[in-house]
Amino acid sequence: MPISDWDDAYANAAHIPGAEIFLRDWPDRSQRLRADHPPERLSYGSGARQFVDLYRPKTASQGLTVIVHGGYWMRFSPEEFGFLAAGPLAHGQSVAVVSYTLAPEARIAAITAEVARAVTMAAATVEGPIRLTGHSAGGHLVTRLGCEGVLQAEVAARIAHIVSVSGVHDLRPLLRTGMNATLRLDPVEAVAESPALQRPLAGLRLTCAVGSGERPEFIRQNDLLANIWWGLGAETRAMQLAGKHHFDVIDALADPEGVLTRALLDHSFS
Repeated sequence: MPISDWDDAYANAAHIPGAEIFLRDWPDRSQRLRADHPPERLSYGSGARQFVDLYRPKTASQGLTVIVHGGYWMRFSPEEFGFLAAGPLAHGQSVAVVSYTLAPEARIAAITAEVARAVTMAAATVEGPIRLTGHSAGGHLVTRLGCEGVLQAEVAARIAHIVSVSGVHDLRPLLRTGMNATLRLDPVEAVAESPALQRPLAGLRLTCAVGSGERPEFIRQNDLLANIWWGLGAETRAMQLAGKHHFDVIDALADPEGVLTRALLDHSFS
């Protein structure tokens, strides 16, 4: 059935009972991780939000994981999403949680460029393979970095895996939503910034994960990118986490033994 209410199609909190509990819990969980394992704050630019929180493991680093938060490019920060570092950190990953300028101060193309700069800076700080993961808008941003021509070649060559969690991979439907008054997308930018409409890096490995209880549009967006990039030569898989919705699906990344943590670190696509 065609979608008539695009705002509702992309509304998450309205369809999650007790959604406000998650929004209160994320900052508390992140603060507890920072207290137990203080990160380094590194700037990649002069803007107030142009920084990463870099968590280093207590053992020898096994590589770099970059986490990009969601919030429809309009809200949140590492203060809320830092807790996601706990999963990969427990496996010896150095974890960079990226902050970026929010809309409407920055348009999505500018946010993409900021995250690319953040990854480049973190890659110069930490040796080894690079894994990128992000939630919702963060899923869009990490897959956008997996497109040709976004990252410097030497950084792109180090990417071992990208995991997009509940990502938005085709931005054109957002042109029909009220949030576009803040995002200021136009048809040209919506195409240019849609990973599903761009070519992936050669040899890229991609996992698209979504909760089975999410809005149908997020499930469609999840399967869309894995399907299209498979046809363009990337090694892809699509996953649904049973019973999970848009706000609790990310717990599987914060958990060292969670399915998303295991997927992120897994080199096989069996």
